[in-house]
Amino acid sequence: MSVSASLLKDPSLFVVDKTYIAGQWVSAKSGETFEVKSPATDAVIGAVPESGFDDLNDAIGAAADAFEGWKRLSGRQRGRILRRVFELLVENQEDLSTIITLENGKAKADATGEVVLSANFFEWYAEEAARIYGDVIPNSTPNSRTRVVKEPIGVCGLITPWNFPLAMGVRKIAAALAAGCTIVLKSDGLTPFSSSALAVLGERAGIPKGVLNIVTAARNTPQLGLALCESNTVKKISFTGSTRVGKLLYQQSARTLKKLSLELGGNAAFIVFDDADLEVAISSLLVAKFKVTGQTCVCANRIFVQQGIYDKFSQKLVEEVKKFRVGDALAVADGSITHGPLTNGTEKVESHIKDAVDKNAKVLLGGNGLPHLGRNFHELTVLGDVDDTMQVTKEETFGPVAALLKFSSEDEVIKRANNSDVGLASYVMTTDLARSYRVSERLETGMVAINTGVVSDAPVPFGGVKHSGFGREGSKYGLDDYLTLKMVVTGGL
Repeated sequence: MSVSASLLKDPSLFVVDKTYIAGQWVSAKSGETFEVKSPATDAVIGAVPESGFDDLNDAIGAAADAFEGWKRLSGRQRGRILRRVFELLVENQEDLSTIITLENGKAKADATGEVVLSANFFEWYAEEAARIYGDVIPNSTPNSRTRVVKEPIGVCGLITPWNFPLAMGVRKIAAALAAGCTIVLKSDGLTPFSSSALAVLGERAGIPKGVLNIVTAARNTPQLGLALCESNTVKKISFTGSTRVGKLLYQQSARTLKKLSLELGGNAAFIVFDDADLEVAISSLLVAKFKVTGQTCVCANRIFVQQGIYDKFSQKLVEEVKKFRVGDALAVADGSITHGPLTNGTEKVESHIKDAVDKNAKVLLGGNGLPHLGRNFHELTVLGDVDDTMQVTKEETFGPVAALLKFSSEDEVIKRANNSDVGLASYVMTTDLARSYRVSERLETGMVAINTGVVSDAPVPFGGVKHSGFGREGSKYGLDDYLTLKMVVTGGL
């Protein structure tokens, strides 16, 4: 048993040296593996197969072979299996959160929250699997009848990121399975173990062989992404990650005319009007900015605060952020760690802070690395007097830096908030009902949160506009992304 597995009540959930294809735990045909390190300690936590083309083709073939059988189950039958996955996620919540913390580094509360969110998606889609409705359309000819049915699109290639190693896969997998699709999942090379744990539980829940397949890779990731896009067997690609890679996958899928869902980068504006409830605004920002140490695509990146309350707001924010504690959640048993390391390093955070300070921003709190904890740890940071010329406002920081900008009027802040190529999420803090409607309608984002820092929930559509991509995950709209429409007309009646 590995040291990592020994931390679990059920060590079989931590699968090393194998990946899941056609209902079997297999090695890469090349025999190659790659090591995965803890971002908190830099210690190797395990190795997994470096999957290649042959492994991917086996996974695609297994998914294709399993498709007809899975498709022909009733929605109610598929829903019962999904319901069992939900139950197993809840039952194994503690072990799964430990795996997430091991490979991603996030604090225990964030890791546990991710497991709960993942379970919620399976619960939601277990109920939706039996509710895939069609339409009856009156035909222009009296002796003809027309109906529209929804059918699963087929084999789906799913590519997931490291920041939510369980939930990002689940959000896609649960919808695809509910629709009747089969799956080839490419997990992120930094965080492959959560997906493997899900496969273990999926097998226990009764997901048939070949319906869910996983390939793992680090060095071969670009080649596997290209092969998924160019495969005629794979009918849909769903990707969560950077805008740069999303555009590349879009281009690579053109020759096979795939259906795509792309959930890409963000640069969320968090707007605090002077009529806002200060306590609500601060508590919402603490979630929207510092959740998972700032490593979410919907993190508040540009925090616009109206001039009349700027000083009071910034002072209160600093007071609250000081209460957090950064560290290795698995090394401190008392549960006091609120924020973990940066999974992919501190370089971008450091460059954004330096650029801002060089352009006369003020460090109100933090601003430094924490090398005594490890090379991936950084102080939670609050910057004041930030302006729109700084990198921290132009690029997604993906780290624990709260950048505060002043504004004077509603029209001004909307123009500045919309001055971005991406449009995933935005946040509005106001007690003025009319203003909440006006501003939310004018903001160019796929999601708007009013007086809350939380946007993700299984029943609601998650996704963006502009260069943040297209398609939706979660909700009935997310289910539609794995379905195609078929029109059936009957004449001679």
